[in-house]
Amino acid sequence: MSHPISAPNALRPSRFRPSRRAFLGAAAAAGLLALPGCATMGGRYSIEDAIRRMMELSADRAFANLLRPGGFWDNQLVRLDLPAQFGRRGGVAQAILGSPAMRARLQRSFNDMAHDAARNAAPAVADAVRHIGIRNAVALVHGDPTGATAYLRQDMGGHLIEVMVPAFGQALRIADDPLIGEALALLTGVDIGGVADSLAREADDAIWGEIGRQEAAIRADPRSSNNSLIERVFGGGGR
Repeated sequence: MSHPISAPNALRPSRFRPSRRAFLGAAAAAGLLALPGCATMGGRYSIEDAIRRMMELSADRAFANLLRPGGFWDNQLVRLDLPAQFGRRGGVAQAILGSPAMRARLQRSFNDMAHDAARNAAPAVADAVRHIGIRNAVALVHGDPTGATAYLRQDMGGHLIEVMVPAFGQALRIADDPLIGEALALLTGVDIGGVADSLAREADDAIWGEIGRQEAAIRADPRSSNNSLIERVFGGGGR
């Protein structure tokens, strides 16, 4: 899970090619631009507003799941594996990871650390949602179920990793589980920063994966958002 961040090519903004049906749906949704209300942008709603609101709700729901007790460990879809460094040295594997119970204990500790790192990441995602410039909004509305998540992730680049690396590094340094200290001591030539970076990259994948699942759920059932604008744009005749 430590590969560099990159949105799938098919989801990159420059490659969105909405179908004729999508454009017809956009025409139907265009009436939203003239709706009176208290939304931003001069009291006028827009498709971009609907995308931002959907992403805000997706992120809120995702972090609510991840930041509950055991949010990472109890969910196999987001659970962090042991960092790659722990699989490269036979001595460490034999001395520390020789039994499933020891592996699970160490992995659980790292997933508990991810909880605090994700707490640091949440404000960065919220800020990005508020300020993202959305291009080709129609394609995002009618595109992939996780297309807006991929778009936001690409726009943020590796910022969440940068935010979480210090949190993991601090957690590793002050961990009260002696197993972590023993394991790190045996990783000759690997500094805490390298382990923190590996954990941050895994957590980054987990966070975006959970946001994407929440986005897909909202698209599948726009009424669950309890937001009239999201319902109009994502639940109307344009899909």
